[in-house]
Amino acid sequence: MKFNLILISSLLILALVVVPIFTFYFDTQHPLSVFQTNTLHFLVKLMLGLSIFVFIVGEITKNNSQVDKLWSILPAIYVWIVAYASDFNSRNVLMAILATIWAARLTYNFNRRGGYSWKFWEGEEDYRWEVLRQNPVFKSKIAWKLFHLLFICVYQMALILLFTLPSMVAWQGENPIGLFDVILTGLFLFFVIFETVADQQQWNYQTVKYAKKAAKEPLEGDYAKGFVDKGLWSKMRHPNYFAEQSIWLVFYLFSVSADGRWLNWSVMGIILLLLLFQGSADFSEKISAEKYPAYKDYIKRVPRFLPKIWR
Repeated sequence: MKFNLILISSLLILALVVVPIFTFYFDTQHPLSVFQTNTLHFLVKLMLGLSIFVFIVGEITKNNSQVDKLWSILPAIYVWIVAYASDFNSRNVLMAILATIWAARLTYNFNRRGGYSWKFWEGEEDYRWEVLRQNPVFKSKIAWKLFHLLFICVYQMALILLFTLPSMVAWQGENPIGLFDVILTGLFLFFVIFETVADQQQWNYQTVKYAKKAAKEPLEGDYAKGFVDKGLWSKMRHPNYFAEQSIWLVFYLFSVSADGRWLNWSVMGIILLLLLFQGSADFSEKISAEKYPAYKDYIKRVPRFLPKIWR
């Protein structure tokens, strides 16, 4: 737990200090135009306004997963705003369409797990927040409120914007759409399908498990373990996380295709996203290992993100 708190603190420092410096001072040879700067300022203001909104709603309702309700929706909105501002540049439109496909799939999956309600402030809360609340560090109400504001709301909302900013670099770039973009489109769709399969396998397993529990039937065989380890989950412990990270890495590569440089200022979004998934996997695995005795063996025999065939 101490490690996770250190990791979270490090992420906050990176997000609040390193990212702005990197963004505005590293790439001085390729500055944004006045119109592009104004568009970026609008996106930042929108992000900050939404951060305050989800913080207030979370505090009032005591459900601190309000950001989760927007996580699958905002990326497509941000990318479409950039596409509109770019006068529907062909690469930006392609990126917006792909982001919309991703958003539709993830929103559907989040909704069927109980993430949304007609009362928008209700719905499933991330189980990890309740676990964190039990940590002595957060016994103080002020400490938890600060964590809720700075990490759950501001950091995560800023991260959502950051990993969509390759669309801004795609707008800056002058290279026409080519074969590399076609390959990236295929990879993006492949990883969306990959994540869909992983989520469906998890859904199928958990649906049967909880149906058996509701019927007070004994959990036998694979269901006695309590967690899915078949299909893609036998190749890696987090196939959905693997696909999600791959999706946004591919998204970043569209900016490379447009700009011609492998490293540009929007790279910080994917770097921070990879760090977040690393920390999230650490935290969720610690909880699973405490909850399911067989999970410790699962950790030993199955790699985290990269499939066995790649190791």
